[in-house]
Amino acid sequence: QVLLVESGGGLVQAGGSLRLSCAASGLTFSGYAMGWFGQAPGKEREFVGFISASGATTSYADSVKGRFTISRDNAKNTVYLQMNSLKPDDTAVYYCAANTKFTGWNRISGYDYWGQGTQVTVSS
Repeated sequence: QVLLVESGGGLVQAGGSLRLSCAASGLTFSGYAMGWFGQAPGKEREFVGFISASGATTSYADSVKGRFTISRDNAKNTVYLQMNSLKPDDTAVYYCAANTKFTGWNRISGYDYWGQGTQVTVSS
């Protein structure tokens, strides 16, 4: 059974930083591209960013470019989301997911394995 577990969320003031982690088990982690998605209150879950299986390639939503960075450590079966210059609008539950459809890297439908999410709250 594939298990993805996010951690690192919490309450932070605007302008601050958080580092989310997603630990994976039950799959050959190094063989999967990974995505991060966020679901803000009253909004649909949306794409935040993507990292290729090797970590060589990343892509981000326009709203987080220059502020968020995705990285991974395949030896630790872990993918990270470094969030800097946080804004109240970043408040959301953040989910990691394993990409199972190569052409769907920026779509929810491209991911079949999801974590439970971790809450990030940014205060003004």
